[in-house]
Amino acid sequence: MSDTPVRVAFMCVQNAGRSQMSTAFAEHERERRHLDDVVEILTGGTHPADHVHDVVVEVMREEGFDLSNRTPREISTGELESCDYVATMGCSTLELDAHDADVDIRDWALDDPDEQDLDRVREIRDEIRDRVSALFDEIEREVTTNV
Repeated sequence: MSDTPVRVAFMCVQNAGRSQMSTAFAEHERERRHLDDVVEILTGGTHPADHVHDVVVEVMREEGFDLSNRTPREISTGELESCDYVATMGCSTLELDAHDADVDIRDWALDDPDEQDLDRVREIRDEIRDRVSALFDEIEREVTTNV
C-alpha cells in the first residue's frame, strides 16, 4: 500500500449542505472500513456560508451525526488539485482542468437542500449516503489491490 493517503474532497459553493453531509458519511465509512490511515477527507466551498443549513443539521441528527459544530470553509484550487477524487454537488464553480488525469472529478448533480422540506432533504441525504458508500467501495478496492 502506498504511503500517500488517498485524498477525497467533497465540495460545493456554500459548503453548508450537501458537501457537509457527504463529509460526515465519508468519515463514517472511513472509520467503519478501518481506512483511517489510508484516506484523507477534505471539504469546502468556493463561497462558504456562515453555518451549516439548519435543515441539514436536523436530518443528519436523525442518522446520528451532529453537524451543528461544523463551520463551512473555503477550499482552494490547490487543495482540490492535490486530491485523487473530487465530488462536486452539482453547483460547482470548480476551476480544475476536467481532463487532468490525476484527479477523478465526479459531479453528483444533487439538489440543494436549503429551503427544501424535510422529506426532500431526507431523500438528498439518503442519495448522498449511497453515493459515498459506492465511492468508498471503489477506494477500498483500489487500496487493497495495491497492497
